[in-house]
Parts: sequence; structure tokens; C-alpha cells
Amino acid sequence: MSTVATSDSTPKALPSGHYGLLVLMKSEWTKVRTVRSTMWTIGVTIVLGIGIGALVCAVTRSHWLSNPASHFNFDAPATSLVGMFIAQFSVGILGVLVVSAEYSTGTIRASFSAAPKRSRVFTAKAFVFGLLAFIVAEFTSFVSFFLGQFLLSSPATHATLSSPGAFRAVFGGGLYVCVLGLIAMGLGTIIRHTAGAISAFVGILLILPIIVQALPNQLSLDIRRFLPDRIGATMITTKGGIFQAFSPWVGMLILCIYAVVLLIIGNTLLHRRDA
Repeated sequence: MSTVATSDSTPKALPSGHYGLLVLMKSEWTKVRTVRSTMWTIGVTIVLGIGIGALVCAVTRSHWLSNPASHFNFDAPATSLVGMFIAQFSVGILGVLVVSAEYSTGTIRASFSAAPKRSRVFTAKAFVFGLLAFIVAEFTSFVSFFLGQFLLSSPATHATLSSPGAFRAVFGGGLYVCVLGLIAMGLGTIIRHTAGAISAFVGILLILPIIVQALPNQLSLDIRRFLPDRIGATMITTKGGIFQAFSPWVGMLILCIYAVVLLIIGNTLLHRRDA
């Protein structure tokens, strides 16, 4: 450990830069919670995730008696969780910003100067963001479910957590959004540019399914089952599986593999490129 002489000629130790993972996690948590973008994106996630689901449930309840054709195979949990497909975008944006914002401001160089082991810094960053995204997404999913089922009062069909597939749909909906956030973080690490990474993330969720839809029918169905939007729709569905789609947990495993691969690529590039 290096030393420096003070005015009283007493050597004073300088920080070694060898910080443990726990210390780095605390540092990353400080970074995340002290920027306004975090609070804004979390707020948007909760408000839109819960609000849109509540609005859809309220409208469904008000038109229940006038639209009996919609009662067949009605999926109450999925109806209340529809807002999660909007919340996924704000969590994804936060996942990108967790990395790209440090590159745009140049503070990433200070982080790597203080902690030269970049993989350890990246691990701490991924753990802190992943835990935050999981808590926010699960909170949004469960509140959306309970509020939505409250609004789907009699005579509309409603569900409880003990209903077949309901808990899996609610917990899985939050998990789906959390994993998408980690995918966005991987994209942010690879691309390092906020606008570019967000565009890539939105393109995967919105543009890629449209492109695949234009392919020949069977090829389109074979590819669509691997896309995140189809995996998410299958996860929150309780009334039977979607045609030619993976089962909910198999789809979630595939989504997790996407996240792990992108994070590994991002970590590798983190070492090979200048900060």
C-alpha cells in the first residue's frame, strides 16, 4: 500500500483500491438512489403499471353485462396485469441509464480508478439494479392484481391468488419485467450510448415482432415463441397456453439466458474497451 508524508512527517496510508463486493454494492446503491432519473422511472413504472391495469379492469366491469361474448375464456389476472407491458419500458430505460449515464458524464472513469477490478464493479452494479428492479416490479405486479380484482367486482369474473395459475401470473409478471431490465442493462453496457441502447431495447420489444410477423407463417410462429413479448404474454396468461408458445417457466428460463448472455458480453467488452 502506498504512503504519503504529511506535515508532521507521519506516513499516511492511501486507499489501496481493493474494495470488497459489499462496499461496491453500497457505492452503487448510493449512485442509483441519488439521481433523479431513478425516482422518475420508478414512479412511472408504478403509476402506469398499476393505473393502466386498474383502468382496463374498471372499463371491463362497466361493460360486462353489455358484452356477454367477452365472458368466454375471460382471464381476470391477465386483465389486471396488462399495465406491466407498459411498465417494462420504464424499467428497461432505468437499466440502460444505470450504465450509460456514467459513460456520458465520464464518472465511469472515476469508478474504475477507485476500483480497478471492473468485473467486480459490474457485478455490484448488476446486483443492485436487479434487486431494485425486482422489488419495484413485484410491488407493481401484486398491487395491480389486487386492485384490478377489486375493480372486477360482481357480476364480473374475478380471481384470487389461490385461483389456478394466478400466483404464477402475478409473480411471473414482476419477474418478467425485472429480467427485461437486466437485458436492457446488458444492452446499455454493450452499446454505451443512452439513445442507442434504448432504441435497441424498444426495437426488440416492438419492432422485431412486427418484422417476424411478416415472415412466412410457420417460420414466424417458430421464431415468435422465442421473443420477449410472447414470453411475457404467456407468463401472465392463466387460461391455457398461447398457440405455439413455450410454457411459462420454460419461456422465463429462455429470457434469463438472454439476460445472462448480454451481461457476460457487456462484462467482457468492459474489460477490452477504454472507459
